[in-house]
Amino acid sequence: MISRRLLLSVALLTAGLSPALAQNAKLANPAALTEQAPATYKAKFDTSKGSFVIQVTRAWAPTGADRFYNLVKNGYFDDGRFFRVIPGFMVQFGLNADPALNAKWRVARIQDDRVSQSNTRGMVTFATSGPNARTTQVFINFDDNSRLDGMGFAPFGKVVSGMDIVDKLYSGYGEGAPNGRGPDQNRIQTEGNAYLTQGFPRLDHVTKATIVP
Repeated sequence: MISRRLLLSVALLTAGLSPALAQNAKLANPAALTEQAPATYKAKFDTSKGSFVIQVTRAWAPTGADRFYNLVKNGYFDDGRFFRVIPGFMVQFGLNADPALNAKWRVARIQDDRVSQSNTRGMVTFATSGPNARTTQVFINFDDNSRLDGMGFAPFGKVVSGMDIVDKLYSGYGEGAPNGRGPDQNRIQTEGNAYLTQGFPRLDHVTKATIVP
């Protein structure tokens, strides 16, 4: 007798989903991942350099806190690279290893939050390309970047342990294309980790991100 799991896998692949999407069909439907986050929660990131913990306070930026909670809870960040690491500024991550998933989430924009906290060292914020354009990319401030506050970048959490690990993430590739020689975000979107593994093999990565007590 053919197992239900096998039938489900065949159905997902027949529907045109990549193997990674077939393993986690929830991530293929961003509109379904809208669970409200707790008032405060912690997310642990195990990485190729070690572990760090982000504490999120929902009141700081409710929409961003909810999105981050759903991304972590459903494994979106797992195996993703820290693709933009600029010493003295910030480290950016949040593009998925699988380009098929990136295509799903690239258009899953959320509304802006009011900026209630400042982008100081250790604060965690969603990247954005304009008004109401946040999706999955997040950055951690290395330094006092309070100049970003007036540009609409609303912190939703803070690194409460392991900031020394964040400081050690590989930064040798510098700024990304077209302004530098680092990874091209458009190519990460469309090619995923295959592009990064070939061209930027020294990038550090998330091994597992989880919600923790």
